[in-house]
Amino acid sequence: MQYLDDYRNKDRIETLVRAIQKETVHSWNIMEICGGQTHAIARYRIGEMLPSTIRLLHGPGCPVCVTPEETIDRAVAIARMPGVIFTSFGDMMRVPGSRSDLLQAKAQGADVRILYSSLDAVKLAASHPEKEIVFFAIGFETTIPVHLMALKEAIRRGLKNFSLLGSFFAVPPGIEMILSQPDNKVNGFLTAGHVCAITGNEAYHRLAATYRKPMVVTGFEPADLLYGIYKCILQLEKGEAKLENAYKRAVSDAGNKEAKLLMETFLEPVAWEWRGIGRIPNGGFVLREKYTTFDAAIRFPVANDFSSQIKNKDVRCIAGEIMKGNCQVTDCSCFGSICKPDHPLGAPMVSDEGVCAAYYNYQTNV
Repeated sequence: MQYLDDYRNKDRIETLVRAIQKETVHSWNIMEICGGQTHAIARYRIGEMLPSTIRLLHGPGCPVCVTPEETIDRAVAIARMPGVIFTSFGDMMRVPGSRSDLLQAKAQGADVRILYSSLDAVKLAASHPEKEIVFFAIGFETTIPVHLMALKEAIRRGLKNFSLLGSFFAVPPGIEMILSQPDNKVNGFLTAGHVCAITGNEAYHRLAATYRKPMVVTGFEPADLLYGIYKCILQLEKGEAKLENAYKRAVSDAGNKEAKLLMETFLEPVAWEWRGIGRIPNGGFVLREKYTTFDAAIRFPVANDFSSQIKNKDVRCIAGEIMKGNCQVTDCSCFGSICKPDHPLGAPMVSDEGVCAAYYNYQTNV
């Protein structure tokens, strides 16, 4: 706890705020690209500490939030199949598909179970050989290796009744999509420290050079975030654009070689749909052909025409525009009125790391 207290220290935070105020001359839009950072910004009211000329934008940093409706619909359809035990982390239970969610499927009789680890799904497969065990594996590069370790263990144990329904995303292509918008508003990025701890910083060096935008690797505590903003402001005011590591206690430039090797072994990059944003080249991963027998989307083909169902989605939800940096939460007429955590219109009001839920919990309930 003392280690965390150092990064929540009032004197340190006030010093950083003064330094930011001193260095800021122009107006800047800075986007964080991690839901954990968004959560901390809302919780500690970081935006209110900054000069009015600095605006924080909240990127698509929550894998739950960008998992497409089609994938939720597929999950519900598989969960309802006879002989299937469908497992998931709790944050996926109430994410709305086009017509239903996993919690509704469970209430209607599907065997849907909340787990705290993907390895628990492997244990279920071992103890229930008569059932098909499907784990709903969601994540950016931070958590993908954990799910792949579960798959590796299932293979080692010869479990043929275990599979993953994957919704795996790659962060750098998401950033590139935002920067490729003709009217994008982002001047600089705070990159996700825990993603970079896995991947290293190579892709961000390229993005900074290509798009002439500062990229600052940043942590999750108040002092981390303010230090990342400070380093970003220094670059912006000097007209610089480079990758800078402001989270060296957790991130090396090379990343985690073992985790990267695991991903290279099991996965290949593909164009991938990001909910509310669109299809992004190389924006996600699927299991390589060698391992497709463990891919629940292939093992359990479902006949539903998901594309036609998705036409029924609630068009009032502007979460996609918020996550692209084009709007703020306060621009949404549904926020806090008809869209609340107990009745979400979109995924960012469900997930603990979703921008809408974060601002609802910390900005409206004070």
